[in-house]
Amino acid sequence: MESDLRSIGELARDSGLSVSALRFYDGADVLAPARVDPRTGYRWYAPEQLADARLLARLRRVGLPLAGIRAVLGAAPGSGEGRRVLDAHLRRLEDGLADARRELSLIRRLIDERENPMTATPEEHRFTVPARALAGALDAVRFAVGGDPELPVLSGVLFDLDGGLLRLVATDRYRMALAEIPVDAPEAPDASDASGASAAAIVPAALADAVRALLGPAAGPVELVLGGPAVRVAVDGHRIEGAALDHDYPDYRALVRLDPVHRVGLPAADLREAVASAPTRSLPSGPDGADCEVTVLAVDEAGRLTVADPDAGAPGPDALRVAVNRDFLLEALAAGAAGQLVLELGGPVAPLAIRTPDRPGTFSVLMPVRLPA
Repeated sequence: MESDLRSIGELARDSGLSVSALRFYDGADVLAPARVDPRTGYRWYAPEQLADARLLARLRRVGLPLAGIRAVLGAAPGSGEGRRVLDAHLRRLEDGLADARRELSLIRRLIDERENPMTATPEEHRFTVPARALAGALDAVRFAVGGDPELPVLSGVLFDLDGGLLRLVATDRYRMALAEIPVDAPEAPDASDASGASAAAIVPAALADAVRALLGPAAGPVELVLGGPAVRVAVDGHRIEGAALDHDYPDYRALVRLDPVHRVGLPAADLREAVASAPTRSLPSGPDGADCEVTVLAVDEAGRLTVADPDAGAPGPDALRVAVNRDFLLEALAAGAAGQLVLELGGPVAPLAIRTPDRPGTFSVLMPVRLPA
């Protein structure tokens, strides 16, 4: 009976949500009213929907994204899905707080240099990394370095020292590659302790290539100095020094924390062979709008991944298709490990992540291509 229903105004008052918010969540298929008056369009809610509305209000206050709210409210009883969504969101908040602290530390340093220009000097950090690890990291990210002369900030590899890890990052806006290397404790008495250090430098591609050329199979530990206007590298008596690119690198950390819908493991060689032999579709989705060959990866209802025909019909309701630049995908696969891969797919318009289980800190991300309807 309508007398048992709550009006939208009553539900707003009792739940802490505004009327406009309730209208929005109805349109977003999150909290639909029990009844809508066909003549006036007025919304009415069942008594048991108050609990969902109050939960929705709290999820909104902690900043849970719309997809997460939908997953929590739609989770089957006893599935544990709601807790998994909240745990993932808490990890993102904690990572975001850590990112903010790092940025504030750098901002304070910039303010100090601005307010004390005669005395401020860049803080340099000297540390060592294994040559084999640095060579592998450079090989894993070099393919993603940008070549657009109008975006010089992307024409190098970011060396980002974050405590006990050195991250190498490269992107051209259409893809991104990241590799992590553990930092060795300093051996020299005057070397700074990198365990709590934070420093970054964009190493020009030519300088990165020169460093890679020194990292043969028998190379010893590599000493790096970051934090000043120049990047210095020493290995086995060879020394290389060059100016870092004077730009602010884009924040890459958001793409590190993706929320995939599907995780699919498969041998790298099998995927490379399938991609190389599968049909493609030419679309104006390459750099600067140039035509590129597009490959479609599909995950069926059983969670199996295949390389699909781009001209095939729409998948079933529980299936997923992601289209990516074929050449970019093959380059990412060639730069990855030769063994097992894990692909993470979040949806047709979400980035595709390619990870190697034996190197958890090394992965690449490809931006999706939207297929015409």
